[in-house]
Amino acid sequence: MSSITSPRKTIDITRSPSEFDIDDETGFMPHQPLPKLPSKYAIWELALSNASEALVLGTDDGDDAMNKRHKGEAWRSNIKSWLVLDVVDLQSDKLLLQRAHHVLAYLLHYFVHSIPSEDASAVHVPESLAVPLVEVSRLLGIAPVLTYADTVLWNWELINPAQQLSIENMRVLDVFSGTDDERFFHSVNYTVELRGVEALHIIDEYNRLPNLATYIATSKVARDLDRLTGIIEDISDIIQSVQPLCDPHVFYWEIRPWFCGSDASGPDATGWIYDGVPDCHLLDLSGPSGGQSALMHALDVFLNIDFSLREKRLPAPSEQNKGGDGGFMKRMRRYMPGQHRDYLLHLADTPRSVRELARNTPSLREPYDAAVMALKKLRDLHMRIVCRYIVNMSRTKREIPAGCPVSAMMDRMDRQKSQNSDQAAVRGTGGNEVSRLLKATRDATRRAMLKDNI
Repeated sequence: MSSITSPRKTIDITRSPSEFDIDDETGFMPHQPLPKLPSKYAIWELALSNASEALVLGTDDGDDAMNKRHKGEAWRSNIKSWLVLDVVDLQSDKLLLQRAHHVLAYLLHYFVHSIPSEDASAVHVPESLAVPLVEVSRLLGIAPVLTYADTVLWNWELINPAQQLSIENMRVLDVFSGTDDERFFHSVNYTVELRGVEALHIIDEYNRLPNLATYIATSKVARDLDRLTGIIEDISDIIQSVQPLCDPHVFYWEIRPWFCGSDASGPDATGWIYDGVPDCHLLDLSGPSGGQSALMHALDVFLNIDFSLREKRLPAPSEQNKGGDGGFMKRMRRYMPGQHRDYLLHLADTPRSVRELARNTPSLREPYDAAVMALKKLRDLHMRIVCRYIVNMSRTKREIPAGCPVSAMMDRMDRQKSQNSDQAAVRGTGGNEVSRLLKATRDATRRAMLKDNI
C-alpha cells in the first residue's frame, strides 16, 4: 500500500477549521460585520469617521486639496494630542481586536499619507497610534500596518442587517479615496473570498477521508478536483470583473498611494518611526497586498505548488526566475492574521499530498492537472491586470509613491531603468526583481502539472 493512500497517513483531523478562525460560511472573513469599539475608544472611531472629509493625499497639489490642508493639519494635531490608550478591554474579544486593528491601521495610513509631500522630514507615527496598534497586532499575530485583512476581510457591513449575509447585501465600509472605484476594488476581493469557501470545504473533506486507497475515495477526489477547477475559474471571472468598474488611472493615482507602506520607496528610504515602540525598524510595514490572501495560499498548499524549488520539476525554471518568488510569498504570510497563518502551516503538514496521490492514480491525473491549469490561467490574468493598472500607469508623468509591495517593486524597477539602463536590475522584497516575481509565481504553478513530470 502506498504511503500516500495509507489510512494512517492523515492530517490531525481533531483540529477543525474553526480553530483557525475559519468560518464554515464566510471562510477567512468573520461570520458577521465587526462591532464598533467600546466607548473608551470612541476617539479612534470618531477620527476615522471624520478622516475622509478632512484629509487629502499629501501629494495632491490641486486647488481643492490645497484648500483642505488646514483641515488635515488639525486632524493630525488632534491625534498627536491623544493619550495612549491601553487595549486591556479588548483582549478577550477577537472581533473587537480585529476592529481595533482595522481602525488604527486606517488612521495610520490616513495620518502618514496626508502629510504634505514637501515635508521631507522622517515620518513619526505618534505614540497614540503606534503603541496600541503594535499591541493589538501582537495579540492578533498580524503586522502593525494596513493589511489585506483590514481592507478586505474586516472592511464590510450588511446593507440590511435584518437580512442574511450575501454579496448583494454587503457593502464596503471604509475607502480612502471616496471613490466608487475603490469600493468596487475591495468588493471584488471579498467576493473572491466568499467564492473560495467551497474550496476550503473541499480541502477539509480531502484531509478527513479515512482511506484514500478505495475506489469510493478516489472517485470523490476526482469529483472534488473538478469542482475545484470550476471554483478557480469562477475566481478568475470575479477578478476580471474589476476592469469595467475600477478605472486604472483612478486606481493608480487616487487609491493606491494610500496603501503605501513604510518601505514602498525602496530599502534605502527612511522608514516610518513608531514613537514609543522599541526597535520599530524591525516591524513588517509594507502595507496591503493581494499576496496576503490566505485563500490563495491555501490553494497553493493544497495543490502543492512549489515556489521554493524544493523538488525537481519540469519544465525547468529559467535562470532569471529561479527562486524569484518564494521569499516574497513567505513574507506575505507575516501580514496575515496569526490563526490563518497557522492554518496554512497545519495544511502543509499533511503527508497526503493530493499531487502525489494523483501521480500514483492515473484516473486523477487529468482532474488534478485541470485544477493546476486553472490556477495558472488565473495568474496569467493577474499579470495582465497588473500590467494595465500599474505598469502602464507608472509610465505617466505624475510621480506618486508606490502602494502594495508588488507595485512598489514595479515602480522602483521602472525608475532605475529610466535613470541608467546599465545598472543592475532593481530588486524588491525578498531580494526579488518584480518581473521575476510575477513570472516565477506563474511558472511555478505550471510546473506542478503532472503531464510533464510522470
